[in-house]
Amino acid sequence: MSETISDNAVQQRYELDVDGQIVFATYRRDGDVVSIRHVEAPVALRGTGAADRLMQGIVAKARAEGLKLVPLCGYAYAWLRRHAEHADVVA
Repeated sequence: MSETISDNAVQQRYELDVDGQIVFATYRRDGDVVSIRHVEAPVALRGTGAADRLMQGIVAKARAEGLKLVPLCGYAYAWLRRHAEHADVVA
């Protein structure tokens, strides 16, 4: 199964489709800074690692595009804190 994080710029959110269900992170972009405002997974996907995979994809996109992340959401903040190897993309 190939999972791709998409950037839904119209709704200002990153999305991960997992078997037809969407895990997403809303954001606000200001230049090269992306503030992660909220991360949400459907109830059926909670505890499956789907939000973790979404965050991994967001970090990969940020690194590839030279962006910095500001975790405003409690989940995003905690995730980035637990994964210190991604400190280079945190503003």
